Amino acid sequence: MKIYTKTGDEGKTSLFDNTRVWKSNARIMSYGTIDELNSTLGIAISLDIDSKIKDVLVRIQNDLFIVGSDLANPDMSNTKIRTTEKMVEFLEKTIDAFETELDELNSFILPGGTLSASVLHLSRTVARRAETHVVALSQNEEITKPSSVYLNRLSDLLFVLARVTNKTKNVPDVVWKP
Repeated sequence: MKIYTKTGDEGKTSLFDNTRVWKSNARIMSYGTIDELNSTLGIAISLDIDSKIKDVLVRIQNDLFIVGSDLANPDMSNTKIRTTEKMVEFLEKTIDAFETELDELNSFILPGGTLSASVLHLSRTVARRAETHVVALSQNEEITKPSSVYLNRLSDLLFVLARVTNKTKNVPDVVWKP
């Protein structure tokens, strides 16, 4: 089987229900950014990162395939592959667990520190952009509510994981100085 199909050469692609849309469609932008986010997490996983964090990131990568599939499916009556509240709850519980390892924040911090933490910060910003695309999509089309909430929580978790990664390597947060 060839990897190329030539069906997208004119600028259109198919959604989950085989509807053909422009590649610039809000759905495509949404799940395309989620794909980009998944790739940045792959970079983070390949770096020197704590095994507990790596396990969380691999689960998130799998869950992002669900979120992307959910957004690729405009047929809301089809409930086969959808983002769930349980997926959001996993992120919240994970944030709560890792936050216990951190000092309280009293100021904004600058993204950076170790390479691993920097990539997690980059992933956080891609998650925010994905959320923005999903919110824009939701203004014109029906989507599942947990998909945008999931991305919001995920960016929070990635922020926490970046801080934990720096702390594990004894690299302090760099405080923003206005």
